[in-house]
Amino acid sequence: MTVATLSQRTIAAVTSSRADYGHLYWPLKELQAHREVNLPLIVTGAHLSPEFGLTVNEIERDGFLIAERLECLLSSDTDVGMAKTIGMATMGFADIFGRLRPDLLLLIADRYEMLAPASAALAMRIPIAHIEGGEVSEGAIDHAVRNAITMMSHVHFAPTSLSARRIIAMGEEPWRVHEVGAPSLDHLRRSQLRSRESIEAEMRISLDPTTIIVSYHPVTLERDTTSEADAVFGALEEIQHQIVFCFPNADAGSRNLIQRATRFCEARSNAHLYVNLSHLSYWTLLKHASLLYGNSSSGIMETPSLRLPTVNIGKRQQGRERATNIIDVEAEVEAILCAVQLALSEDFRASLAAMTNPYGDGHAGERIAQVLTQVPLDDCLLIKRTRPIELANAQFASNVVHPLA
Repeated sequence: MTVATLSQRTIAAVTSSRADYGHLYWPLKELQAHREVNLPLIVTGAHLSPEFGLTVNEIERDGFLIAERLECLLSSDTDVGMAKTIGMATMGFADIFGRLRPDLLLLIADRYEMLAPASAALAMRIPIAHIEGGEVSEGAIDHAVRNAITMMSHVHFAPTSLSARRIIAMGEEPWRVHEVGAPSLDHLRRSQLRSRESIEAEMRISLDPTTIIVSYHPVTLERDTTSEADAVFGALEEIQHQIVFCFPNADAGSRNLIQRATRFCEARSNAHLYVNLSHLSYWTLLKHASLLYGNSSSGIMETPSLRLPTVNIGKRQQGRERATNIIDVEAEVEAILCAVQLALSEDFRASLAAMTNPYGDGHAGERIAQVLTQVPLDDCLLIKRTRPIELANAQFASNVVHPLA
């Protein structure tokens, strides 16, 4: 771990899974390039789990120095396990922050385990910078987690104008809110995606003629978090195209989904399950696929940049902003099959030619780093003043940063 000099500011960052790491990659690269920034990276959660592919190895291959590794993920498939994971992680982060004493803590999005570093930082007076607040996903606990972290945070990086307005409507001062876009989209502009031949060789499949990517996660606000799965797999049974499953997030019910996907693939020669794909491999796969199927946020936020038809099933992403490539459908077999047929039609694909992605232009990492390296580290940052909702919204147009306009 590097040692900060007197002129440096220490910005600690947390990543807990492949889901947030792909989004954090370019903001971290930008911060890493600044001489005045000391960037201790804290790796936790599913990254350290062999069951979920030990994705910590990918972080090291990408050239990041890992300052701390926090084991906290229980090998469980229940909501009790999720709750205990939060508790264990909170104690661990208290010790880590006691050692590091960072000037800022960088968190992203809405994973339940992110409540742990946010809570510890709040108690220890460490200002929090939060990426992707103001979003909506009404069918998952992610929605409440995201909003809770927003209220605990001091600097906000919103992916869209609407999400920025939501943050201000929650009472946050407009000067704290920056509309930057979704940092995952930086990969399309800055990363070298792999060739079709390369990804086919890695995955040992051919992507011709039609390949459907399945990215489906538990619906964590349902008492039975896999209650929609019968319809999801029932429709897949009727689809004869090649199917590629990506592992679900480490939520209650994920093992059930993994077991079902495993059995499905064992019964079908043209169905394949992958524990982990790097963010570049995943982007490359989406680029050459015919359809994304499931309920992943990547379907909402990232596929519009590739003009990839996406069938979004069920409640999980309810409320998010959408581009025209998204076909929303209830978790019912016949409805899903009709949506898939529409999504694979030439007319629908052609209709996406002029589509734009509401989640940004691929410059989020630069904007985030610029703010984090310049924001004053004084009491004005730590002490938040609640703005009246009417006044906050009236001042939004003139006060919030609008680089995407």
